[in-house]
Amino acid sequence: MKKLPIGISDFKKLITNNYIYVDKTKYIYELVNNGEYIFLSRPRRFGKSLLLSTIEYLHEGQRELFKGLYIEEKWDWNEKYPVIKIDFSVDIREGKKIYERMKEELELNYTKYEIKMDKEKDMPGNFKKLIIELNKKYNKRVVVLIDEYDKPILDLIEDKNQAEEARKILKEFYSVLKGLDRYIKFVLVTGVSKFAKVSLFSGLNQLKDISLDKRYGDICGYTQEELEYYFKEYLEEVNIGEIKEWYNGYSFLGNKVYNPFDILLYLDKREIRSYWYETGTPSFLIKLIKQKEYNIVELEGIKADESLLNKFDVEEIEIEAIMFQSGYLTIKDYKVSENGILFELGFPNKEVRVSFNRDILYNLVKQKSKVNVIAEKIIEILKTEKIEELKEQIEILISAISYMYLKEEYSYVIAVYSMLYTTGLNVIIEDNTSKGRIDMSVIVDKKLVYIIEFKVLESKREKGRALKQIKEKEYFKKYLNYEKIYLLGVEFDKNNKGLANFEYELINRD
Repeated sequence: MKKLPIGISDFKKLITNNYIYVDKTKYIYELVNNGEYIFLSRPRRFGKSLLLSTIEYLHEGQRELFKGLYIEEKWDWNEKYPVIKIDFSVDIREGKKIYERMKEELELNYTKYEIKMDKEKDMPGNFKKLIIELNKKYNKRVVVLIDEYDKPILDLIEDKNQAEEARKILKEFYSVLKGLDRYIKFVLVTGVSKFAKVSLFSGLNQLKDISLDKRYGDICGYTQEELEYYFKEYLEEVNIGEIKEWYNGYSFLGNKVYNPFDILLYLDKREIRSYWYETGTPSFLIKLIKQKEYNIVELEGIKADESLLNKFDVEEIEIEAIMFQSGYLTIKDYKVSENGILFELGFPNKEVRVSFNRDILYNLVKQKSKVNVIAEKIIEILKTEKIEELKEQIEILISAISYMYLKEEYSYVIAVYSMLYTTGLNVIIEDNTSKGRIDMSVIVDKKLVYIIEFKVLESKREKGRALKQIKEKEYFKKYLNYEKIYLLGVEFDKNNKGLANFEYELINRD
């Protein structure tokens, strides 16, 4: 039985030590043969480093590692190429430290090929020298692989001055690739974010972005088919539906895929947990949402064009763009028109939806310990239909919101939305019907559903609008196949910052 490749990003180690390898060499073959300068953006821990490592050993001609893989009989193993690999996947907390990292990476490559660095040259100069010297030494064009090209900037993103300094340093380094076509066979640059070309790759117009190219949508991550084929022995007595709901769902215009880090840890530990999310809680993102007073209720089902998803730079950070690029949102649907592609975004899976909303709540309430207690109580209330107690829990939640956020009228609405999300129940935001959109539907099981409408009232005379809207627009008709349908109108007082009205009705289908 082959081992689970948890944390293994070196292709040779993976193959020679009997780890499972999900064969991605079909995509690699097509990629290498259809472009010379490639850019790929994927969220963290998605298999980018393993992809680069595989390409490295491929160009070095180590055929024994590729035995039985798609590419073995298609690759010309007589041709071997020098490979420069630059890895920026380390923590950098000061702009000037980037120089040290550049030097370390270049020294590794110089030592590997027994070439001497020029102490008189700066790091970009030595990068250029290395490419030219390798071409001369081996009489072969050079392969350049850059891993996590943007991490030094992202590490410093909260300090705009340092982030800008890092960007300038990296721009100068990457600009070396411009004008060296005759020395270069293939370039692959990977990272999380997609900085504008003018920002980091000025002049490198031939850099082809495959991040949202259907042909390479599955180049990283595991499809459902791959999971069930390669990990068959590990899936015995596993609830496939449950792990699919929790961990599958990322889309880059190909099939839906799993984040490898998540699913591998689950198969090892056999426990449903937020493995990926817990490795990098998005503190900067949460701060940005607060700073811009962004209504997170709008995140599920948000529409965005391709230019918005690509819009990321130190000077201007769009929340939707950074959430998509970093893996907190994914593509749910898209439409192609004369004006381009319009994407619909949403949380990729239950892990991200629950964990992200829990983080939002942690940053709203004074006592974080209350969040999990209230969430568990709400689950019990909804399952046992003790609706009056739900009103009490909403009031407790609102009272727990930190005073500094009470001035923001949307904070208590967001708190209730987020709390219902953290229950892990099937929550649908902006649920479409033939007569309008339900604010929220909470599906408890195949027999029980809650239809909820929220309102923020300007005055007491407006009371009752929420429940009235559900009934007038007959939102419940969408769920007439359920035995029990609860209609809930939840209304908040804009001036007093509290719960103004809570009423409900039961439509019993027995």
